Amino acid sequence: MTRSSDIRVAVSTVILTLRRTDDGGAVLALPLVLRTREPFAEQWALPGGWLTPAESPVDAAARTLAETTGLAPSYLEQLYAFGAVDRSPTRVVSIVYWALLRQDDVTAQIAAHRATGRAPENVQWFDVDQLPHLAFDHSKIVDYALWRLRNKVGYSRVAQGFLPAEFTLAELREAYEAILGRSLDPANFRRQVEAAGNLLPTERFRTGSHRPARLYRDNTDVELADRGPLGPEETSTR
Repeated sequence: MTRSSDIRVAVSTVILTLRRTDDGGAVLALPLVLRTREPFAEQWALPGGWLTPAESPVDAAARTLAETTGLAPSYLEQLYAFGAVDRSPTRVVSIVYWALLRQDDVTAQIAAHRATGRAPENVQWFDVDQLPHLAFDHSKIVDYALWRLRNKVGYSRVAQGFLPAEFTLAELREAYEAILGRSLDPANFRRQVEAAGNLLPTERFRTGSHRPARLYRDNTDVELADRGPLGPEETSTR
C-alpha cells in the first residue's frame, strides 16, 4: 500500500503560441524539454518540476517554466490534476497549468533567457500536430489542453490571447482556424464576430500588398478568461 508520505506533487505547464508557417499560415506550437535522467530519460516532456513546501502550485509552475524555457506568462490557468496510479514509476500527482503567449512575447523572452547564459540546451518547440512521443502521460495532458482550448474558443475570447493588442479580422480568423483545425468562411466569420460585439474597431489600418484592413482591439473591460471567485494569488503568477 502506498502511504501518503510516498506521494509527491509535481507541476507541469502547457504553454501554447501561434507560430507563423513558411507558407503564410499559422499553427499552434508548444515547448518541450528533453529529459536527462530516469524515468523516461531521452524522452520529451512538458516543462515542470516538484512542488516545494514554500510555494503555491501556481508559483511552482511559474518558477519551473521560467527556469527551463525563460517564459513568463502574465496569467496561468489551472488545467487539471493528473494522478493516475500508473502514470509514473513512483506515485506522483501533477497539477497542470496552461497559458497562451503571443509569438513576439515568446521570441523576446527566449532571447532574454539566452542572454543570461543559463538557458538549458534541452528545450525545443514543436507544432502540436507534429509532437514526438512524450514521457509519462504528457500526451494525454496536451490532448486535454487542446480539447479545453477548442471548447473555450466557442464561448470566450480566448483566441485573442495569441494576438497583439491590435489585429485584423483575418488574423483573428487565422487564430480560430489554428485552434479548431479547420478553415472558416471569411464572410460568415466577419458577420459572427461583429454581431458578438466583443471587438472595438480602431481608426487604424494595416497596409500591404492587398487593400488596407481595419485594425480592431479587444474590449479590455472584459477579462480574457473568467478567473472566478478565487483571489489573484490562486490564479495568476507573481
